[in-house]
Amino acid sequence: MQRKTLIIGACGQIGSELVRILRAQQGTDNIIATDIKASNREVVDSGIFEILDAKSREEIRSAIERHNIGTVYLMAALLSAKAEQYPEKAWRLNMSSLFNVLELAREGLINRIFWPSSIAVFGPTTPKVNTPQHTIMEPTTVYGITKQVGERWCDYYFSRYGVDIRSIRYPGIISWRTAPGGGTTDYAVEIFHEALEKGHYNCFLSEDTRLPMMFMDDAIKATLDIMNAPSEDVLIRSSYNLEGVSFSPGELVASIQEHLPEFTVEYNPDFRQAIADSWPNSIDDTPAREHWGWDHNFNLKDITAEMLTKLRQSSMI
Repeated sequence: MQRKTLIIGACGQIGSELVRILRAQQGTDNIIATDIKASNREVVDSGIFEILDAKSREEIRSAIERHNIGTVYLMAALLSAKAEQYPEKAWRLNMSSLFNVLELAREGLINRIFWPSSIAVFGPTTPKVNTPQHTIMEPTTVYGITKQVGERWCDYYFSRYGVDIRSIRYPGIISWRTAPGGGTTDYAVEIFHEALEKGHYNCFLSEDTRLPMMFMDDAIKATLDIMNAPSEDVLIRSSYNLEGVSFSPGELVASIQEHLPEFTVEYNPDFRQAIADSWPNSIDDTPAREHWGWDHNFNLKDITAEMLTKLRQSSMI
């Protein structure tokens, strides 16, 4: 009997996209979507969905046993800006959920795990330009701390127990299908909505804050590429650097104005500016490209055109 796939945090920005793509590829009944609440109707209505608390090992165990799960995508997390507001909540969710799936894999209940890390693992002492795979990591945010610690546990469980866990450090993710989820890079999603709805955007980062970004299609492609790669090609079990394209709010505004010349922006940095300032400007993802063939498809011009076109076509705008 084919073992099924469990997605934890399936209603989130990336999780909801994974559900849609994997159900199309593997069959609706083979993808079990779960989240703490039913907040995405497409995810809930398009296949098997269950309420599940990622902090509960027994709830995860029950889902695995009832549905004959072999692969787990652990997408549940409290993101950077929200984590700064609720640090204890972020630590409990981000850490306990990872320990739960690692332990269940160690027990032999799970064959393969995907767990996302983030560029938030880096900090102000990290080289900012073309940040290398192996470098100084001194994160100054709660979210970054949880991801850095998580990376070390992933590597430990692989080295000590042979747990097949795979991870990539997501940059900022840009998507038209889901609303922003509380991340510092979410300005690059909000700005498209505001450009079309109001013609003006109040940006919470400064004009020249350059950050690594990626279109959602590329993020999903990278996730599936690493999960489908032969085990011997996945040589890093902490997490792989990943980048699509780097740009600043000012550069993004200029790209949008090529389509909407009247669009205006005001820059009023808030507490998220300090978070962004601690992160890299650009990422060297050579190991991912060499080990399992990663490559991106969307540049800034492509992202802008696709976001504006899809948002106009959708019911969201």
